[in-house]
Amino acid sequence: MLREETIRVKNLETGYRNKNKVTVITRDINAALYSRELTCLLGPNGAGKSTLLKTLTAFLPPIKGEIFIDGKLLSDYSELELAKVIGVVLTEKLSINNMTVDELVGMGRSPYTGFWGHMTSRDKQLVAEAISLVGIDNLRGRMVQTLSDGERQKVMIAKALAQETPVIFLDEPTAFLDYPSKVEIMQLLQRLSRERNKTVFLSTHDLELALQIADKVWLLDKPHGVTIGTPEDLALRGDMAKYFERKGVIFDIDSGLFKIDHKLHHTVSINGDRHVVNLVAKALARHGVTTIEGNDCENIIFANESDLKLNGKSYRDIAALLDGVDLLFGQ
Repeated sequence: MLREETIRVKNLETGYRNKNKVTVITRDINAALYSRELTCLLGPNGAGKSTLLKTLTAFLPPIKGEIFIDGKLLSDYSELELAKVIGVVLTEKLSINNMTVDELVGMGRSPYTGFWGHMTSRDKQLVAEAISLVGIDNLRGRMVQTLSDGERQKVMIAKALAQETPVIFLDEPTAFLDYPSKVEIMQLLQRLSRERNKTVFLSTHDLELALQIADKVWLLDKPHGVTIGTPEDLALRGDMAKYFERKGVIFDIDSGLFKIDHKLHHTVSINGDRHVVNLVAKALARHGVTTIEGNDCENIIFANESDLKLNGKSYRDIAALLDGVDLLFGQ
């Protein structure tokens, strides 16, 4: 996969200036973003994710350091030039009413036509292609205020595509969406980065989803600053645990995902069909029971799709088996 560096930040500090006071949020960021990659910015609330995004998109000036886009300083771009380089999709709900989806996506062409400019046949073709690529042809005639949150996000992504920018920044694009819609949006962005040679950079709180889809991750918090790598490299180096493990939450190196740290007080042996065993073990962990494979413990569970047994006694389902375990250990 051929990648090209599109954005480079050097010794970047972000924050706010208020009269004579300077508040620094993040320090010493040295990093790059590449075409054909989906990069996720992860960190706890208050870590400075939104501030960093606003700085990279020129909504806020950096406190210190430099930002380059295609080798040119961000501060040297005019507003019009920047609108042809960076597309931005924000979390805030649209306040636009009485406009169709087709018209809103068409506003992505305004850097080339002017806000109320006349769209050429090519402009209209690009709008239609953006709408089709995002898969919202059925929404073209709908009024914006009638859209669901998921539909609205897709429309804003289509608008950014119609803008024909090599870089797309998104702030919490999966906020307020149900899980299938979150997956759909993230897979769409991943596909766009590859098929359309885009640099896609987004902030998100959907930690586990990001770890399964992102090509690169920027971890951000105040104690540790910024650490960058693939999800797998960050896991192997212990950075995932360092940034996100808290009381009751641990990083599972085997799955590469986070899980609840259940307090385990009892142990049983378990064997049977692999997928059933895994689900039973998950249920048992919630009840403070850890499992080991084989028959090495006094209490033994056998688990397959048609039979669940504890010490030879059959149970109709996992819920009933859990009741049996609770009785066994007096819970």
